[in-house]
Order: sequence, then structure tokens, then C-alpha cells
Amino acid sequence: MIGLLLPCWSMAQTASEELPYREIGEYPEDYRAGNVVARMVDGLGYRYYWATEGLRPVDLDYKIDETSRSAWFTLEHIYGLSLSVANAVAEAPRQRESTKELDFSALRRLTLENLQVASEGYRGRDAEKMGQLTLRPGSDIPFWHILNGQLSDAIYHVGQIVSYRRASGNPLDPKVNVFMGKNND
Repeated sequence: MIGLLLPCWSMAQTASEELPYREIGEYPEDYRAGNVVARMVDGLGYRYYWATEGLRPVDLDYKIDETSRSAWFTLEHIYGLSLSVANAVAEAPRQRESTKELDFSALRRLTLENLQVASEGYRGRDAEKMGQLTLRPGSDIPFWHILNGQLSDAIYHVGQIVSYRRASGNPLDPKVNVFMGKNND
């Protein structure tokens, strides 16, 4: 089934299509509420970038057992979570593309771009402005739920992808340094 969903799984990114979060940028100027949230999103982006770098069809098909969900299903879920994190700060909700039409490269790119848009939107906001945010424009669900819901869930599932790829014989690049937000040389 994954082969049908992922006809171009191996399409490499070209230099002109460099994806965000190969590393985390400089520290924000201060610990303003929006900057803290943006840095959390950046941490997620960096982890996602490297958890998904170089995934193979066997990695995307991986399941713990026949009753569990595949890594591909988990990546689709992370995409949806990234959209919610971006929508919470957007002036208008970003449109969710059907993942049935997306190959792996497109799903990965869209997820990383959602995270980048979210981070940029949160950056610099003070506590009052953060307190005005809701799940999505027009919602009455407070932003707190994004923190303990979608953002935390996405971090959790990225760890799951790292475990899945290790189990399918394609471990994470040992140079990845989530503490520093850039790879060791």
C-alpha cells in the first residue's frame, strides 16, 4: 500500500529546495513567551528533519506488529499536528492537503514548512499576545491546548519515527545533536 501512496519516495531535494531545520538558528533575543514557544517549535523541526532524513520505503512501511500503525501513518499524523501548530498563530487557517496525493518528499517538506511558519509567527510575541491565541482562528479553545496537545504529541511521534527507523535497520545519523540544535562535525 505504501508503494501506491509514495510513488516518488526517493526524490532527493535539490540544492534550490533546501528544507528548513537542517539546524536551529541563533537564540532569540529574550525569553518572551512567543520566543520560548518558537524555540520549542524549532526543536521539533530539527528533530523531525533528521528523523525523516534518508528514510527508505522499508522504514516508511515499518510497523511494530500487524495491529500497529506504520511509520508512514505516523508521518501523516505529524503533518496534521504541524498544521494545527501553524494554524494557532495564523491569521487564517492553512489548508490541509490530502496526504493520499502526497509522496514522502512533499509530506516532509509541507510538515517542515508548517513548523517554520509557526515558529516565525510565534517569535517576538509577548505573553498578552500569546494569551489571545486559540487552537485556530475563530476557535474558543485556548492556546494552552496546543502546548500539551499538538506540540507535545508531535515531539512524541518524532521519537517514535526515530525508534521505527532504528528497528528497520536505518538508525539516526549519530552526528545529530538535539541539545545543540546542529550536528556534530
